[in-house]
Amino acid sequence: MISYEINRNTMALIPISDDQTKIIERDRIFIIEENIMEIIKNSCEYFGSSYLGRKEGTKKLTGITHKSPIIIEESNNMIYFPTESPRLNSCSWINFNKIKNYFNNNGKATIVFDNNRILDLNISYGVLDNQFLRSSKLESILRKRLNTTE
Repeated sequence: MISYEINRNTMALIPISDDQTKIIERDRIFIIEENIMEIIKNSCEYFGSSYLGRKEGTKKLTGITHKSPIIIEESNNMIYFPTESPRLNSCSWINFNKIKNYFNNNGKATIVFDNNRILDLNISYGVLDNQFLRSSKLESILRKRLNTTE
């Protein structure tokens, strides 16, 4: 089976069921017959690391151990964060660098992507804000490390 690879146009992965995932890309939305964690794991491997390696990398760089944002691919700044524990079937993955804005929408979180597409999430604004800040911390540390090695 050919697996979906996260790419520069991917903005979010939303679980539909155990073996179906909604893919939100810049110019299209579609559903594929694949488990969301398999997509995450396969995409990490496609770009040269394992999901556990990426998770461990985040832990080493930031100290974050739960609901960790991960760097799927460095050069294109593809940092994704889970909306809840990745062990849960309801966990979505959001591309941190495609978010233009986000806000509290009657207690739930709403994201505005950089192409103005809107995504309502079934999590609180506080959870989204925390995940955004954790991803920002990861990106900042990564950027500093990349700049000092150049």
